[in-house]
Amino acid sequence: MSTERNNHNNNGIRNLAIIAHVDHGKTTLVDALLKQGQVFRAHQQVGELIMDTNPLERERGITILAKNASVTYQGVRINIIDTPGHADFSGEVERIMNMADGCLLLVDAVDGPMPQTTYVLRQALQQNVTPMVVINKIDRPEARVAEVEDMVQDLFLELATNADQLEYPVIYTSAKGGYATTDPGTPGTDMAPLFQAILRSVPPPSGDPEAPLQMLVAALDYDNYLGQVALGRITRGTIKLRDNVVLLARGDQVSTHNLERIFVFRGMERVEVPEAKAGDIVAITGPEGVSIGDTIASPEHPEALPIINIEEPTVRMTFGVSTSPFMGKDGEHCTSRNLRDRLFRELRTNVSLQVEPTSSSDVFVVAGRGELHLSILVETMRREQFEFQVSRPEPVTKIIDGKIYEPYEILNISTSDEYMGALSEYLSGRLAQLRDMRYDDNGYVHLEYKIPTRGLIGFNSFFLRTCRGDGVKSSIFTSYEPMEGEVKSQPGGVLVASERGTAVTYGLLNAQGRGETFIDPGTDVYEGMIVGSHHREGDIEINVCKEKKLTNMRSSTADVAKRLNATVIMSLEEALEFLSDDELLEVTPRNFRLRKMDLSALDRKRTRRDGVRARD
Repeated sequence: MSTERNNHNNNGIRNLAIIAHVDHGKTTLVDALLKQGQVFRAHQQVGELIMDTNPLERERGITILAKNASVTYQGVRINIIDTPGHADFSGEVERIMNMADGCLLLVDAVDGPMPQTTYVLRQALQQNVTPMVVINKIDRPEARVAEVEDMVQDLFLELATNADQLEYPVIYTSAKGGYATTDPGTPGTDMAPLFQAILRSVPPPSGDPEAPLQMLVAALDYDNYLGQVALGRITRGTIKLRDNVVLLARGDQVSTHNLERIFVFRGMERVEVPEAKAGDIVAITGPEGVSIGDTIASPEHPEALPIINIEEPTVRMTFGVSTSPFMGKDGEHCTSRNLRDRLFRELRTNVSLQVEPTSSSDVFVVAGRGELHLSILVETMRREQFEFQVSRPEPVTKIIDGKIYEPYEILNISTSDEYMGALSEYLSGRLAQLRDMRYDDNGYVHLEYKIPTRGLIGFNSFFLRTCRGDGVKSSIFTSYEPMEGEVKSQPGGVLVASERGTAVTYGLLNAQGRGETFIDPGTDVYEGMIVGSHHREGDIEINVCKEKKLTNMRSSTADVAKRLNATVIMSLEEALEFLSDDELLEVTPRNFRLRKMDLSALDRKRTRRDGVRARD
């Protein structure tokens, strides 16, 4: 019997997860590894951000979904798992760690460890994944390699669960430049030092190929030809084409299925194989009704693996069937059945999401890990031709010992010193507590706050306006604490269309005498639709369809048009942050429309009166 069989190690494989804070260069590093690993043909044009295939990922410049690829170096297949760096998608990181034996912690040589760095490293060390460190962007003039390396060491001392985790190799790279080196003072020529460090440091996967089959489903995909595809790592045993397997689902549900296809990763592609062994990361078809966290096992020994535990969502909002007068004009999927099926289908692959029905069959409560997490779902469904309406995001609260507890987050901000005053004033009204403040040599101030999640709702737009693009921020959940105090809201109200019709220049000019407008001339509006905002208390009803009566003094509106101010155009996230408790966002494939929950002015008046009576 071979040494490999005795040790139950597959020495021809390395399973490596790449983890980091957002924008520290993970995807760019993976691009360099794939290109230099000869995954592509010599003259093949592959572009940048190869692994970010989702259109939203390319548009926003962030990784949303964890992905698999592989590269072969010196006869060893390195399975690479690229994970999201944004905190809202950390559920992807949590489940992916189950497939990895080693992790590459990527840290920016300028920024150093950031909040998400702490989070992803903690997840890796708790899973007992062998770490290695890569200090990236060493070619930047402002790089502070030695200082950042010391900060990483402090982070390991804080998070390590055993002494072995403190013995990690450090490699220095410029992912953009395509090189790695063991000496930051000596630039490299290629990624060979990193490849060699991976082979030395990351242990081969363990698991007896002769033992009864066990495989934990860590991800799901769907193919129009193949149907549902389950992805995961084989913990033990061997999986063969046409084998009977047992699906062990949550709630002790057991079912038997036949394996129809087995795929492994070669480069960026899935390659069909007749069998795979312990340590392999595979994609299989055949089992139906699979969910993330289920176990695929042998019928003779149906033993379930531990269920993947994902941290609970912290932000929620309602998704409902559109009640707009324009419902059905843009979208193909508008019914409650369409909405319900789509949301519950999302649960199969989006492990950080929760969906709960309400007393109304047309409305569902959807909870996620942050505003961005939920907005990505909204945008995805919109592009799939869904038409629906959503409410303002709010924190997910808990009742503990009769008290209301709410989620708190650690907020980190890096920006120019000139903006600190405005940011501090705003955040103090949002119940933020300053925990740390430091200046760097480049005139930037680094702030750390502890803030309730409800205080962060709406902060992003203010931050972008205030800092004018000269700043970065990030936040991550830390704990649930008793709800105390009121979050200071921004003063002002909205301009509400008083009747249905088409907005005209003269009507919008009158509206701009009260505040800012959100629509252009020629836009169809309905009663109760929000067409602008103002800085006084209360809402103002206004007729933006009102046309100017012609006189012998002026028969043209040409001069009026010249006086119209620029229309305020909101992104999806800005629109969600803008909403008040009595407002909704109508989402269609072509439009976002802000509206009141009660479209009729009479209904809104009655609701306000009933609310006052209820408080009294």
